[in-house]
Amino acid sequence: MNKISITCLAFFSTTMAVIAAPLVDYKNPSLSAEVRTDDLLSRMTLTEKVGQMCQYVGIEHIKKSEKYLTLKEMQSGDAHGVYPNLHSSKMPDLIKKGEIGSFLHVVDPKEANQLQQYASESRLGIPLIIGIDAIHGNGLVNGSTIYPSPLTMASSWNLDLVRQSSVETALEMRATGSQWTFTPNIDIARDPRWGRVGETFGEDTFLVSEMGVAVIEGLQQGDFTGDKKVLANAKHFVAGGEPVNGLNIAPMDLSLRSLKQDHFPPFKRAVDAGVYSFMAAHNEVNGVPAHANRFLFTEVLREEWGFEGFVVSDWMDIERLNGLHRVAETQTEAVYQAVDAGLDMHMHGPNFLRPLIKLVEQGRITEARINAAVRPILLAKFRLGLFENAQVDASAASDILFNAKHKQTALELARQGIVLLKNDSLLPLPQGKKIFVTGPNANNHTMMGDWVFKQPKENITTVVEGLRAVAKPSTSIDYFDLGSQVKTLDPRQFAKAAKRAKAADVAIVVVGGNALRYDRKGKTAGENVARSTINLYGEQLALVQAVQASGTPTVVVLINSRPLAEPWLVENVDALIEAWEPGALGGQALAEIIFGEVNPSGKLPITIPRSVGHLQAIYNHKPSTYVRRYIDAPTKNLFEFGDGLSYTQFKYGKPTLSASRIAENESTRLSVTVKNSGDRAGDEIVQLYIRDNFSRVTRPVKELKGFKRIHLDAKQSQEVTFDITPDTLAYFDLDMNWRVEPGDFTIMVGSSSRKTDLKTVTLTVKP
Repeated sequence: MNKISITCLAFFSTTMAVIAAPLVDYKNPSLSAEVRTDDLLSRMTLTEKVGQMCQYVGIEHIKKSEKYLTLKEMQSGDAHGVYPNLHSSKMPDLIKKGEIGSFLHVVDPKEANQLQQYASESRLGIPLIIGIDAIHGNGLVNGSTIYPSPLTMASSWNLDLVRQSSVETALEMRATGSQWTFTPNIDIARDPRWGRVGETFGEDTFLVSEMGVAVIEGLQQGDFTGDKKVLANAKHFVAGGEPVNGLNIAPMDLSLRSLKQDHFPPFKRAVDAGVYSFMAAHNEVNGVPAHANRFLFTEVLREEWGFEGFVVSDWMDIERLNGLHRVAETQTEAVYQAVDAGLDMHMHGPNFLRPLIKLVEQGRITEARINAAVRPILLAKFRLGLFENAQVDASAASDILFNAKHKQTALELARQGIVLLKNDSLLPLPQGKKIFVTGPNANNHTMMGDWVFKQPKENITTVVEGLRAVAKPSTSIDYFDLGSQVKTLDPRQFAKAAKRAKAADVAIVVVGGNALRYDRKGKTAGENVARSTINLYGEQLALVQAVQASGTPTVVVLINSRPLAEPWLVENVDALIEAWEPGALGGQALAEIIFGEVNPSGKLPITIPRSVGHLQAIYNHKPSTYVRRYIDAPTKNLFEFGDGLSYTQFKYGKPTLSASRIAENESTRLSVTVKNSGDRAGDEIVQLYIRDNFSRVTRPVKELKGFKRIHLDAKQSQEVTFDITPDTLAYFDLDMNWRVEPGDFTIMVGSSSRKTDLKTVTLTVKP
């Protein structure tokens, strides 16, 4: 027999042996994800299981920290990832040993592919799940679509658009190698000093819940099976948006009643919507850090609500149980408290695996608890299709990122999320005018907001660029560059600004804040950037005053991520626009509104108080909140929750109920006719509020219970209906039972939460 025959026979025998070898269940894509998960789990060692609970910062991210920063700088803040006793060059070996199950801060698809290649070389070939902070678009990745910030999204009150932006974000994430985003942030933002207000959907439990569900539905699209969907993450559980002093991580002490009626509902709705991951809050809740809070994560989240996904810690917060909160004397004790409380994954680093293995060996943590943590992580990887193909085609991403469809969604969200707060018949501006534009936020990228790294300049339309693009040749745009930092305006330039404004027909001054993550020195908002005041930072008000004193009609545009309290603006400028952070196409959307090509329709998802001394300022306050008055200032807000003007007018008819007397278990339907009485088409956001007139436990003066966004042509009318169910009327009674109490309820419907904007009808619940 010749060599060729022997070789062929050997090849044939080997091939037949491979064909004959049974495919192990976890590698068989024809089996269900659940069956594959159980099979894989049965084959794993304890170290491999705990490895799935370990998340690390991306290697390239660490390399930059190692190269450019001192150890002191790297340890001084949360933005940097570094492991003093573990050099980045050693991390591939940990992946191959199966000791890492997840990464974050991976912003390059090539790096994502390399990490997945390392994982494929591990004993069982378990792929990684890569998480990223894609909060309003996949903004940490260069070239992504930057949608308006969550607070701006909430101002649109458009759930369909928010859902669509999340579908598109999922596509851009998967194209660039990540499969899990740490959003939505469904904290209730009740303190505008807090730096993360712009990352939330505002102050109201109902609106936040609806927005959160829309994001989850868009990202996961059911059970997130396939290669075009990602995991969502409900965060931060719980009460981080109401810190005692406005500072991130600060303690929160509040009653069980407040937890259940105000802070829990968005998270419960997230569970009902199928959200697959949760993140613990930085803060302590009633004396127990969230990361060690068994009540929150075991008793409530899993046992009461039936959550079946997995829980990840926030950035290094297990370590803070020892170093900050001082509830654990050692890191091993901190790991015990966190895992025993119900946390399933550690963000981030090496100080978790060995302590947890030691705890299992000591019998303090059972292997059954480890299995319960690992099973949903593995199941997610199977459903996401990572075992079949964890690699992405990096060259194909350019066709998906910032494509025409995604840009259109971002633009429409900006159009609908920008809020016109004041207009003394100045807007919309006719073409053919000489317009003077200035201000630190007029021609920079602050409109992108937090959780965004530098993006291609050509992808971002600034306010000045938008005005120039929308203006007709007959319109003159005179831009005076005062610099692009809200903190460092030079007052010596204000006289020049006023002089140029005087020569114009209209002046537009663009001021506000700066939440850009990459502009560390210039930031005035964002994660860990709180303020003790909530007025315009630095010399910005003086700039506006100088321009307004020129006598030229003045429009002020706010680009910011938190409510700004400046009574002088409200009382003196001719028009005031709250643009929040309208994203990549924000400059175009803003210009279209200023010139009247788009009719403004945004409504505030948060109250704007008169000053920091007026906090807490929420629309759904208790009846006794304002029984007394301040002696040094008006006892009222600058703008109310739900406020927002249009270039047309809407009139509400008298609301009616299909049944004005119902039993505790019955429903009724409210109907109201809304008419566009103006001369141009526009969108209105019809808002439904209720008040329980008398109850054994005090209730808010009003609570949002429904909203609908409608479009009406000039002179057109539409009947709008809302179903009022027992859940609409129920509350936690004196014994903390969820029920409807008999009695009268005031049902309110109108254009904002302001009393004068609401029409009322009485509903009686029979005993």
